[in-house]
Amino acid sequence: MLLNRDLSTIKKRRQGINVKVEQTVKAILDGVRENGDKAVKAYAEKFEGFVGYSFEIENTVKENADFVRILERAKMQIIEFHKNQIEKSWSMSKDNGVIMGQIVRPLKRVAVYVPGGTANYPSSVLMNVIPAKLAGVSEIIMLCPNPNDEVLMAAKVAGVDKIYKIGGAQAIAAVAYGTESIPKVDKIVGPGNIYVAMAKKQVYGEVDIDMIAGPSEVLVIADKTASPKYIAADLMSQAEHDKLARAILITTSEKILIDTEKELERQFSYLERREIIEDALRNYGAGIVVDNLEKAFELSNEIAPEHLEILTENPLGKLPKVKNAGSIFLGENTPESLGDYMSGANHVLPTGGTAKFCSSLGVYDFVKVSSYSYYPREILANFKDDVIKFAKLEGLDAHVNSIKVRFEVSSDD
Repeated sequence: MLLNRDLSTIKKRRQGINVKVEQTVKAILDGVRENGDKAVKAYAEKFEGFVGYSFEIENTVKENADFVRILERAKMQIIEFHKNQIEKSWSMSKDNGVIMGQIVRPLKRVAVYVPGGTANYPSSVLMNVIPAKLAGVSEIIMLCPNPNDEVLMAAKVAGVDKIYKIGGAQAIAAVAYGTESIPKVDKIVGPGNIYVAMAKKQVYGEVDIDMIAGPSEVLVIADKTASPKYIAADLMSQAEHDKLARAILITTSEKILIDTEKELERQFSYLERREIIEDALRNYGAGIVVDNLEKAFELSNEIAPEHLEILTENPLGKLPKVKNAGSIFLGENTPESLGDYMSGANHVLPTGGTAKFCSSLGVYDFVKVSSYSYYPREILANFKDDVIKFAKLEGLDAHVNSIKVRFEVSSDD
C-alpha cells in the first residue's frame, strides 16, 4: 500500500526554519551587500565552481527548430490566457469638480531565477517572463547558475533582456542590492532550492518577491466514474518532482482507491524517477475515502492544494465548490501536466496551504498602482469639519492644522 489512509500523517510535513541555512544565507547576503562583485564571485566559485571574469553571458544558443516551435506554441497559449489580466488606469470626474483615479504602471526591472544543474525548467522561464512582458516591464534579467540549451532557447523566445550565469543566495543578493556589474531590481520571481527561498525571504522589503515556494503538490477529487489509470498517472506526475512532494486522492469510492493503488504499482515500475515517486507517495501521499463529494471538497478547501484535479461527473458544475486552490483542472482530459506546459494558465502557484490567501503568478504581480485625487477648494470646505473631527479623535493635531491653515483669514485678505 503506497498511499497513507490518514491525512494527519502528511499534514505535518516538515516546514520548520532551518537555523543553519538561515544563518548561512544571512552571511552571504551581508557579504554581497558590503563587497559587491568581489563577494558574488567568491561565493560563486565556492558553491558553483564559477570560472570567469563576467557574470553576464550572451545568448548564442544554437536553436532546435522543433523545440522552438513548441516554445512558441506555449508562449501563445500563455499570452492568450494572461492578456486578460492586464490592468488599466482609470479616472472619474464628478459633477462637483472632484477628479479621482488610479494609475497602473509596470515595474522597471525584474529578475527571474531559474534553477540550474539537475533541474532545468524552460517552461518556468516562459511562465515567469511572459506575464512580466505583458505588464510592460522594461528590463527582465534571468539568473541561472548553469543554463542548458533548452533554458537559453526559452529565454530567447520569452524575451529575456540579460542573462547572468550565477545562482544560489549570492544571485538573489546581487539583484536585491545591486553590485558593480549587476543592477538592482524591483522584484525577484522564480523557484529555487532552500538557500534561494531563504534568501528571497530575507531580502523581501529591499525588493518584492513572488512567493516562498515549497515542494509541489496535487490533490485529486474522484467519484466512481473516474479512471484509476488516470488518477495514478497524475499523482505520480507531481510525486516525481521531489521526495517531499505531496500527492493526495480523495474519493467517494473504495474501489477507486484500491484500483488506483494497483495502477500506481504498475505504472511507477517503468518510470525513470520511480525511486523519488515511491518515497514521495509513501511519506507524503494519501488516499482518503469519504461519504460524499461535499466532504471531499470540504477537505480539499482545508488543504488548499497547489494543483486540484476534479475527476467526477460534470466537473464544471463542481467548480463553485472550490474555495482554495492554486490551479484547478476539470475533467479527465485536463491533466495537471497540460497546465505545466501548454494550457496557458500559469504554473507558478502557491504551495503548503497558502492558496487560502495567495494567487498564481500573473500580470498583476509586475505592476504597481498609484491612486490620485483633485479637490476644488469649495469641496474641501464641505469636508473640512469632519476631517478635523476625525483627526482630533485620533490625536493628530498636525492633521487638524493642515486643514485649518487653508481656511485662516490673514491680515492680507
